Amino acid sequence: MNNQPSAFWNLWGWPIVMGVLTTTGLLTALVSDTWGDWWSWVALGVPVAVMGWYSWPRRSAAAAAETPAADASGAPSSAPR
Repeated sequence: MNNQPSAFWNLWGWPIVMGVLTTTGLLTALVSDTWGDWWSWVALGVPVAVMGWYSWPRRSAAAAAETPAADASGAPSSAPR
């Protein structure tokens, strides 16, 4: 048997997980109390946290290479001594 995951799960696995989390969080918030309140906060917060993580601006490798590295004292290496 083939041990590699199918192309379908490679593409849609995490979006399906996020959709299930969101759906269970919304339904639980509507019909449940106490433990349901906690689950709805977690289930609705995880997708928001993931979106925030992936939308945070990142420095590209080219921009990081152009920035002078700091030495042990914290001063840029091109600074006069």
